Amino acid sequence: MRSDPAEFDLVAPGNLYAVVALLADEPGVWLPVAGGTDLMVLFAAGTLAARRLVSIWNLPELRQIEVFAHEIRVGAGCTYTDLREHVIVRQEFSLLASAAAWTGGIANQNRGTLGGNIVNASPAADSLPALLVYEAELILVSACGERRIPYRIFHTGYKKMELRSDELIRSVCLPRRFANYFPYARKAGARNAQAISKVCIAALGRLAGGAIEDVRIALGSVAPVPLRLPETERLLIGKTVAPSLLEAARKAACTEIQPIDDIRSTARYRAAVAANLVAEFLGKLHAEGRSP
Repeated sequence: MRSDPAEFDLVAPGNLYAVVALLADEPGVWLPVAGGTDLMVLFAAGTLAARRLVSIWNLPELRQIEVFAHEIRVGAGCTYTDLREHVIVRQEFSLLASAAAWTGGIANQNRGTLGGNIVNASPAADSLPALLVYEAELILVSACGERRIPYRIFHTGYKKMELRSDELIRSVCLPRRFANYFPYARKAGARNAQAISKVCIAALGRLAGGAIEDVRIALGSVAPVPLRLPETERLLIGKTVAPSLLEAARKAACTEIQPIDDIRSTARYRAAVAANLVAEFLGKLHAEGRSP
């Protein structure tokens, strides 16, 4: 049954600090909403539990992409369209730009936000593996001030996160040190866009003297949270890509993931595809990867 709008309260304070003051005064009462692309699905289905909503859509403090010498800071309210069209994101963080292009259709990309994708906490989210391999950090804001944490510790379990009820994500910080890495991103799903991933991967690699000097691999939709593969990465460092290494990497990746059977796919399929994507990345890194 569709929700009745009369049963909901929506306020729009208009600036960030008025929003965090409201969250501090009544913690756990107000649900922040930006583009609403996920929330409106629940609303239409009559399953939206929260009844008091505070709009953070288009707050100027959350819509900036700030470029510094050593990092960029992407406001949590930046849309997928903002990410697709920003020149530095396209040039230096192509994995994130690709994920933005896969997320929904153009209408959703105009409304959906990076911060919303993070706090929605779906393990199948397309943008989150990219944040893992880029070693993103999050700036969290509340009425008490700001704190900065690594994104890799933010998701603590399925739909659980390191975010207090009085906090918002203010921005996502990405270090500008991956320009010489070979980027690889793939999404396995019914379609590239407007379909939830069965498996998605974001990976970066760099060669030196023909051997793998550094490598970063993250997967989505294979565990309760987006997953980095540290054991597989350690196996690969210092090695030359060869058929034996590809097979070892396949096996290592399968031991690190926790796929499940659900309406979109099976655990067996996800494990096979994840292993194939890791191997494909290594093959392309060997063929096309750049040495510094």
